[in-house]
Amino acid sequence: MRTITLEQLPSILGSIGPNPRVLASGNFATPYTLLNTLDATLPEYRLHMLNAHGAIPDRDGVTYETAFIGPAMRHHPRTHYIPARLSMLPILIRNQYRPDIVLIQTSPKHHDTVSLGIECNVLPAAIEEVREHGGLVIAQANPHMPYTYGDAQIYENEIDFLIEVDEELTTIEPGPLDDVSKAIGERIATRINDGSTLQLGIGAVPDAVVQSLHQKKGFRIWTEMFSDGVLGLHKSGSLDDDVPLTASFIFGSRELYDWLDKNKRVRIMRTEVTNNPGNIERQAQMTSVNAALQVDLFDQANASRMKGKIYSGFGGSTDFIVGALHSRGGQAFIALPSWHKKADVSTIVPLIPEPVTSFQHSAGRRARNADASPKSVRVTPEPAGAATASSSGRFRPMPQNTSRRPPAK
Repeated sequence: MRTITLEQLPSILGSIGPNPRVLASGNFATPYTLLNTLDATLPEYRLHMLNAHGAIPDRDGVTYETAFIGPAMRHHPRTHYIPARLSMLPILIRNQYRPDIVLIQTSPKHHDTVSLGIECNVLPAAIEEVREHGGLVIAQANPHMPYTYGDAQIYENEIDFLIEVDEELTTIEPGPLDDVSKAIGERIATRINDGSTLQLGIGAVPDAVVQSLHQKKGFRIWTEMFSDGVLGLHKSGSLDDDVPLTASFIFGSRELYDWLDKNKRVRIMRTEVTNNPGNIERQAQMTSVNAALQVDLFDQANASRMKGKIYSGFGGSTDFIVGALHSRGGQAFIALPSWHKKADVSTIVPLIPEPVTSFQHSAGRRARNADASPKSVRVTPEPAGAATASSSGRFRPMPQNTSRRPPAK
């Protein structure tokens, strides 16, 4: 590894061939300074990121690639969406989307290593692939990035060039939850046992679930990502202190990042570890909680498309649903409000009319029952998965047992 200045970077990038594929840290770990310098140097390139946020380069000559569309790439005409669940993405990076340059944001040096901090994900796979084929790994070492352990630790000899940059990390502070999300969270929390292993997706409902678990004990964390809700479980004494917390990326508050720094209770692991359904199913009472845009009466969920257009992607929800349903004592929840306020439509439909994110949990099993009141609707598939929704009262009550077959004649 060679430490250089930002001014030296353009001459190094000048040796790269035409239209290279640049894979950069995504989520809240984007190395914006590196990315902007590269953008000012290369006339044309493909930018591969997961869940891109903030002001990324946007001009003719820059093509986006992603398996999970974040706000910075959403509805963009130059976005190329890769339909893949997250556990498969390292394989695609190796076989179809091999990078020429990998840009990462890391902690400062600690002995002979740096850490990927809050974003591990597919980066180790990308680093291995680009080094095997003679590409470049360039690190932006940032004093604001926490040093985390596990696969996030990168040795000096895995990096070609390191540039020291003082750049604030993107943060999000916990905010108040709406009444509907609280109601859904409380309902799910009543079905989660002490000692369960938790996977929590992105959104208000998973956050509400965590807030409703503070009176319970012994929770373990095996998840794709977590946010400040897990810090809240730590503060309330609800976590199992004997088992490390395992995740692949983090986003949240500055307080959360400070708690992560050199915290040996937390392991930030590569996607191939966290999202492997075989690893997930080995976790005790694995409980998966994810949000969706639509659910139907056949236990299917749409978490990626709106009005026929891609909105986000598979992410890791499908990996964890499959793993949780194979876990001893496991369960998988897909949760959402039953009425979409902006679109003014129900999010519970008889049959999802477009490609689904999550299929029926097992062949031949249908929604067993549907019970409703003016304020709630619940669809409970048999035997282990669950989709839970809470309504503002606009969803018309459904007759009992509408999904049962008529009696045999």
